[in-house]
Amino acid sequence: MSELSASEIEERVLSRITEDRWLPLATELIRTGQPRSGNPLDPDLPGGEEEAIAMLVAGKLEAAGMTVDVHEAVRHRPNIVGKIAGSGNGPSLMMNDHLDTYPVVEPEKWDKTDFDPYKATRHGDLLYARGTSDTRGNMAACLLALQALVEEGVKLEGDLIYCFCVDEERDGTHGSIYLTKELGITADYSITAEPTAWGSVSDGNWGMNLSIANSGHCLVEVTVTGEKSHIWRPDVSVNAIVEASSIIPKLQAMSFTHEPTEFMGHTPPCVTIVRVRGGLEGEMQFSPDSCTITLAVVGIVPGMTIESITRDIQAVADGVISGSNQVTASVRQVPGSLFVEATEPVPMDQEPCISISNAYKKLMNGAEPVPNRKNAFNDTIRLREFGINAVTFGPGEDGWAVDNENISITKSVMAAKIYALAIMSILGVVQP
Repeated sequence: MSELSASEIEERVLSRITEDRWLPLATELIRTGQPRSGNPLDPDLPGGEEEAIAMLVAGKLEAAGMTVDVHEAVRHRPNIVGKIAGSGNGPSLMMNDHLDTYPVVEPEKWDKTDFDPYKATRHGDLLYARGTSDTRGNMAACLLALQALVEEGVKLEGDLIYCFCVDEERDGTHGSIYLTKELGITADYSITAEPTAWGSVSDGNWGMNLSIANSGHCLVEVTVTGEKSHIWRPDVSVNAIVEASSIIPKLQAMSFTHEPTEFMGHTPPCVTIVRVRGGLEGEMQFSPDSCTITLAVVGIVPGMTIESITRDIQAVADGVISGSNQVTASVRQVPGSLFVEATEPVPMDQEPCISISNAYKKLMNGAEPVPNRKNAFNDTIRLREFGINAVTFGPGEDGWAVDNENISITKSVMAAKIYALAIMSILGVVQP
């Protein structure tokens, strides 16, 4: 090692990061622990169980020479934290990812994987399966970077931490919130290996954004109340479903009170209707007197609160039903759900942005990653809330395919190389 220059060390590390190594690793991660790792956002449904994938990842970290700790807030949901201590002369860096995935509800739509959503299947440059883009494929890139560094005998000056969390799809209660706020696990800098990629490899116009901030989100329900009647007398009913249907278009088109910020995200503060419930089982002979609209508020920027959001929604609902003494609308945060605030950006002239940008520029023919605000939740938010300079950067597509989820193999290998260079740059390499 002493006879090698810094660039020679880098080239030897990069030579170990290949498609032939990433593909079987990603395939193994994709299958392991499914479907039990599926973790719905719905607060009225049971959460996932990430135990199997957690144990697999723990073993890979141990094989790479890390000391590994298991932290479990609830049974069958272990968070994995691995560490390689540095020489003591550098900062600490956390590589972060999550162990749960979206559930699969309609496997019959997964024609790219022979209708087995967990069968990793390649078509050209794309690998299809649940968890490829969010986020087993990103995880494989993260692990491959570690393996390459260790195999080349790279000794780091600062501490390298790998933190794999449960419950990310549900805003981090038993994962990143538990690890940071209850256990105090921290680092100077953090890179979350989550989707930020864009473009097509086939035409050469592609890259990965550097998400230096995140939007917030929340779940809100609007309950419309009317007057019940027998179905044979619709003339005397105030059908809550009908009344709710008049409110829905206004909610979908509404604007929220907010102050524009430099990084607004791809989606402005807005509403997505996710569920409508009305009528009672056993009462189909009556018109319903209650209907609840559940909506996700996304694209939340700094300064927006649950109070300001529910106030804006209440004003829209009241504006639709004004003049009717027989209809009311009440608005509240969905019980059991969390309000996720937007984060302030990490400056581009601070780590880990500097080293990610430099590695990206070196490996991507001089191009630079575009800083942005990521719309979706990931554990970056919780790490940022805890005072860590945390960003998101990864090869998954920032588009979240519901069915036939996929990831680019080319982008994944490139991300692993960028991770490896960034780790060495941020932590420093010990020269014997």
